[in-house]
Amino acid sequence: MNMFIRFSVALLLSLVTASVVAAPLPRSVLSALRQANIPLSGVGIEVLGVNARKPVISVNARQPMNPASTMKLLTTYAALDMLGPAYTWKTEAYLGGKLEKGVLHGDLILKGYGDPDLTLEQFWLWLRDLRSRGLKEIRGNLVLDRSAFQLAPYDPSEFDNDPIRAYNVGPDALLLNFNALRLRYIPEGEKVEVVAEPDLAGTRLDNHVTVSATGDCNNWTDAVFPQMNGDTLLLEGSFPLDCGEREQHVNLLPHAQYLYDVFRALWQEVGGKLDGELREGIVPGDASLFSTHLSAPLAEQIRDINKFSNNVMARQLFLTLSLGPDPDTPASINRSEQVVHDWLAKNKLHFPELVVDNGAGLSRKARISPQSIAMLLQEAQHSSLQPEFETSLPIVGVDGTLKKRLSGNSVTGHAHLKTGTLEGVKAIAGYVHGHSGKQWIVVFVINHPNAAAGQRAQDELIEWVRHQY
Repeated sequence: MNMFIRFSVALLLSLVTASVVAAPLPRSVLSALRQANIPLSGVGIEVLGVNARKPVISVNARQPMNPASTMKLLTTYAALDMLGPAYTWKTEAYLGGKLEKGVLHGDLILKGYGDPDLTLEQFWLWLRDLRSRGLKEIRGNLVLDRSAFQLAPYDPSEFDNDPIRAYNVGPDALLLNFNALRLRYIPEGEKVEVVAEPDLAGTRLDNHVTVSATGDCNNWTDAVFPQMNGDTLLLEGSFPLDCGEREQHVNLLPHAQYLYDVFRALWQEVGGKLDGELREGIVPGDASLFSTHLSAPLAEQIRDINKFSNNVMARQLFLTLSLGPDPDTPASINRSEQVVHDWLAKNKLHFPELVVDNGAGLSRKARISPQSIAMLLQEAQHSSLQPEFETSLPIVGVDGTLKKRLSGNSVTGHAHLKTGTLEGVKAIAGYVHGHSGKQWIVVFVINHPNAAAGQRAQDELIEWVRHQY
């Protein structure tokens, strides 16, 4: 019996023994799975109308699976419902002394509450606001109050042993600019110019990157090695000349040190002076509130989280769910997970298999079934928050993580779907608008060593739903 026949028999058996099959999978989907060497035992699928009680296709739909970034659907919708689309995060500046003629005789204290998107530009504008309010010189320390989040020590290398990757940045109550350093590599003849942004006060760049005539432009970051060596940003490795200008976002500094170094550089740029050093603590009772920065509303933030699958923002949002008004009960992973379970129970959504972990899906522990994801999507579709939620999802062939997927065919612009990808995991979940005008929920999760090859099978199902209904 040749390999093709053996695999066909195995595929047929897995179809027969699949936990639930409401209707056979389309031949095009089965063919794509066969070519990818993915048996049905490695997939979970649920397809149903947004108003239907029973699915038209259901394969292993009750099976707990690793959802990768489709877990963000639960985090963002729960947040929309619990916090409201207009929810904003605040970041506060307190004066720990007397301000006289532009001079603060004491500390400047910054207190954060987990803003997921406090960017470099917003921070710069806020520091200008501090200057416009009369603060010029700080004759004290910069004190960072990060107590709103109660977090265990975080190891950025734990997930994939690649700690400098931007997606491995941990959450923080005073997260600035995703704690990321952007490195632009600009080949110029026989050397590579490297520009680092933002400026880090007191940091020197030592560039030893050489030019190579050829190289793999898809994996060029594997050949360059940025690292911090004391107060020096050391760059080594080689850069392929054929790749042209490229950029890399890296995580090289602890949160507090990163914020302090950026603050010093920007504060000097706006004409300010800081005499003291970095300190961490809490806002003292005698400090006075000087200025408050407000974030963009939640409805805008979840667009970045879902369309671009931003893990750092998702983790910040997940923690925010357990952030109460009482400073003695800071947000924590365990409390946020309990908040989500309580919210599901309140909405009569029974997900017994659910393991939320960090709320972003960047996890090997997270579990949810395709059926539960479909139930969540159905619940969201019948909510008054449906417009905000659905428009936060990538549009097939148009934007976000789906900008180049199924581009130029009849599905383009007719599906809002969240993607999820990890090694051994390929997932997609969301809404497909059928030719008839009816809207469908499609969930297709692959947990298999060959998952990366399963994209075509997912695309075939999306196209089938679009044309069939």
